[in-house]
Amino acid sequence: MTRSSLGRTWHIVAFVVAVIALVLQLILILLGQNILDSSSVTSGLPEQVRRYFSYFTIQANLLVAISMFMLVTGRTETQLFRVLRLAALIGITVTGVVAAVALPPSPNYTVANLICDRLLHIVVPLLTFVGWIAFGPRGFVTRRDILPSLIWPVLWLVATLALAPLTHWYPYPFLNADVIGWARVLVNCAGIAVLFLVLAAVALWADRRLPGDRARSAETAPV
Repeated sequence: MTRSSLGRTWHIVAFVVAVIALVLQLILILLGQNILDSSSVTSGLPEQVRRYFSYFTIQANLLVAISMFMLVTGRTETQLFRVLRLAALIGITVTGVVAAVALPPSPNYTVANLICDRLLHIVVPLLTFVGWIAFGPRGFVTRRDILPSLIWPVLWLVATLALAPLTHWYPYPFLNADVIGWARVLVNCAGIAVLFLVLAAVALWADRRLPGDRARSAETAPV
């Protein structure tokens, strides 16, 4: 197997795992096994589904699935792909880092929920990050794409904090102003913003130096 075909296979696996994790977690919510957010068990199903799609982790995994699909089917010749690819890479890396540091799995998880948690927070981030480091493809990170790639996390953060006083729900403890106060939340947001900027800068630097196939390689040929 050539490096290009191995890289393409790796990206396909990342796509499949992300889709399986997302679908399985949604099915568990629809079945009433919503350990993802134990506070929502008294909420109606529409609200539980809304909360599911409101998690940064879920959105990051969705971006990974979309960008990986575009990559392995050769839809890579637009700025939209470059922005989605970079946003997915940064977002899923943040997901993995934050999960490792601040979001341990709940001891109340069922086996199915624990599998979803590890897939969404650990396996997909590792597949995405390691795949990018090892295989690329390179040439899809430019200075003009960095700011557009950060629009999504900024909008997510603004929407989350704006809706919270109305819904009385925060997706993550480090954003829960009702518990830790707005001052601490703003400090946490500033730290996350710095992390995003650093990761974007590192991605730009590394994309030009790491080994891997350049853009429009055989790895990105249509299925």
